[in-house]
Amino acid sequence: MSTADATTRPGAVLADLLPAADATRVRVRDAALVVGGAALTGIAAQIALPVPGSPVPVTGQTFAALLVGASLGAGRGFASLALYALLGMAGLPWFAGGAAGAGGATFGYVLGMLLASTAVGALARRGGDRGPLRTAVTMAAGTALIYAVGVPFLALSTGMSLGQAVATGLVPFLIGDALKAALAMGALPTAWKLLGRRG
Repeated sequence: MSTADATTRPGAVLADLLPAADATRVRVRDAALVVGGAALTGIAAQIALPVPGSPVPVTGQTFAALLVGASLGAGRGFASLALYALLGMAGLPWFAGGAAGAGGATFGYVLGMLLASTAVGALARRGGDRGPLRTAVTMAAGTALIYAVGVPFLALSTGMSLGQAVATGLVPFLIGDALKAALAMGALPTAWKLLGRRG
């Protein structure tokens, strides 16, 4: 498929623009993308700033997870975040701030990122990453999924009330999430425009 075809085809995502001559090379390309998406999320998770009064740090992993979903599509996005989660559960210290394992208070956010990457990938295949407004809606939907899993998990794992979990595990991050959405609003549609011109 040419770049020009991919940029106009509704079901395409950015990763589909990477060439692969035959079925074997497609599988190799997709495997590399899945591993790369997991690695990007793990690296971004090391950008972690503590939030006073909250067990949840500000990290780059949520933004990475959403970009992985938007760039790779639902299937590869799910596989990337599943690999990220499974390796972290197995002991690889690449959750936020070098943590590992499934028992921490913030593990629900990792599970939420798995769902969010899949949903964002599905929306991207429907053109949800092609314009600034659509990208903002797509990123907001993904972010909402992360919190929908992460905040209740935080409450259950720490004994907080749901209100306390919202106050410490959601509210302090809303401004940062808006900034991440603004970055995505610029980056993803611009990538499509550049690739369209190149094709």
